This record gives sequence, C-alpha cells and structure tokens, in this order.
Amino acid sequence: MPCYIQDCTKITASGYVGSDVEDCLAGLLRECDYDLEMAQNGIVMLDEIDKNASAEAGASIVMDLPDTCVQQSLLKIVEGTVANVPPQGGRKHPHQEFIQVNTKNILFICGGAFDGLEKIIEKRLDQKSIGFGANVQGKKDKDMDKILHEVQPHDILKFGIIPELVGRLPVIAPLNALKREDLVRILQEPKNALVKQYKKLLEYDDVDLEFTPEALDAIADKAIERNIGARGLRAVMEGLLTQIMYDIPSDPTIVKAVITKDCVEGRGTPELTRDPEKVSYSVKLNTGKGEKAAKDGSAPKSAS
Repeated sequence: MPCYIQDCTKITASGYVGSDVEDCLAGLLRECDYDLEMAQNGIVMLDEIDKNASAEAGASIVMDLPDTCVQQSLLKIVEGTVANVPPQGGRKHPHQEFIQVNTKNILFICGGAFDGLEKIIEKRLDQKSIGFGANVQGKKDKDMDKILHEVQPHDILKFGIIPELVGRLPVIAPLNALKREDLVRILQEPKNALVKQYKKLLEYDDVDLEFTPEALDAIADKAIERNIGARGLRAVMEGLLTQIMYDIPSDPTIVKAVITKDCVEGRGTPELTRDPEKVSYSVKLNTGKGEKAAKDGSAPKSAS
C-alpha cells in the first residue's frame, strides 16, 4: 500500500507562494508510479499539522489568516472529493493537464508534536498548581502520557485547529513518550542505526568499536534527561565520540575502542587496545622515513 508523508509547513493556501494542498496527492501518485487505482487506496501522512494551527484567542487575526486558509483547503480533500492534481506537482496553470484523484478511500493521518496541548488539558481538568488544596508538581514529576491520554476534540479546537477539520478526523491517538528500552533499540536495530554508523566510520581506520550494554543504557538516559526524544541520541553520541574520532587516525597502533558506562557519564575515558606489532611497524615506518629524508637532505635541522 503506497504511503506518502507530506510536510505541512511547506503548504500554503492557493494564491500564495509555496506548495498547494494537492501536492500531497501528487507525492502519493509518485510513490506508486502513477498507478491511479493504487493511489486512490493509499495513505497520506500530514506531518507537522500543529504548525498550521492558528494562535489562541486574543492574538492577531491577520497573522493567523494563512494558517487558517491551509486548514480550510484541506477540508474537502480529507473528507473525500475528486481533486485535480498536477502530474509533477507545483503550481496550477490554466492550460495544464490534470490527473483526477478520488480521495474517498485515501486514509489521511495528521500528526504533530502539539507542544503546549497538555496545559490546555490540565486547565480543562482543573488541575490547579496555585491556591489552597492545589496539587503542586514540578514539570518532571508530571506524567505527560497520562495527561495527553485525556485529550478531547475540544482541546484540539482550543489549540488552534478549526472545528471543520477536527470533525473530519474522528480518531485522536496520543502517543507515549519513548522509554529507555525503546531508545536502546533505536541505537542498534534500524538499518542506519547510530551504533552501526560510528562502527563503520572507525572501520575505515581498522579500529573495532564496541559499546557495553550499560553504556547504551546510559546514552539513552542522557537523551531522556535532555527531553528531546530520539533526536537527542545523536547529540549524546557526538559529544562522546568526537575526541576519539580525532585521536584514532593519528595513532595507527589502536585496534579496538570500548565505550563503557563511566565514559558516557564523564567519569572515565574509552578503553583503547593497542597492537604491539603495529607499534613496531609504526616505529619502523617512521624511522625509514627519517633515514630517507636525511639522505635527501630534506630533514629539518635542529635549533641547536
């Protein structure tokens, strides 16, 4: 089944500079090699839909107009209509040939971070943090997963999504935050996992890179502390491995590097294993270069 992910931050209302809402259907057609029958039974993921939400009541109406227009442009497509789609996407022209796509059987999924939605839910549930009998909790103490599972369509409306669009999206599914076990799997299992990437980079210098299970858990814990999800894993890995990635190419004797929990937590350094044979070979290689330079007269003279 073809699936296409559309970034909603690029979409603008018709007449403005940018992508039209029909571009998501053009992308779906490209995913299935312009097989119209297959495309009309596909999936379109409208990512970052929360970035098109208008501001809360009291803000400037003029600034919210483009975002509201984008939501209104999505209404008929999401509900089901025959849309005229340019074959190559982009802007429409009067004399252009269009592909007519029936969106009745296309599944539309709207996703986004919806940052700040938990405050709207707390306010509706009357979970006060000020006054007598208030349940005072820090941000880290709050169970965000539990709060987000109380979401109702009214909360999405207050966030800034127009009522007509919320009515066309009958299922609201809050996602749980990633746990430590999930982040450890993300580090190792995907095709382009971070651990595999760094191992491959060090293989170019004939060095075997290893992570202990405790080190992977510590990396996941650091990413959770930073509260930026799986994207925080790369930042932790870069800070951890940047130094040895500079040191290893200048030291050909290193054959293995082991990352431990102490190394991740800043209490130690990576455990490096050196090969004695490589040490002697390196010395011999450098000595041979020095003798050759001395014979050629290109060796630098001492300051004395």
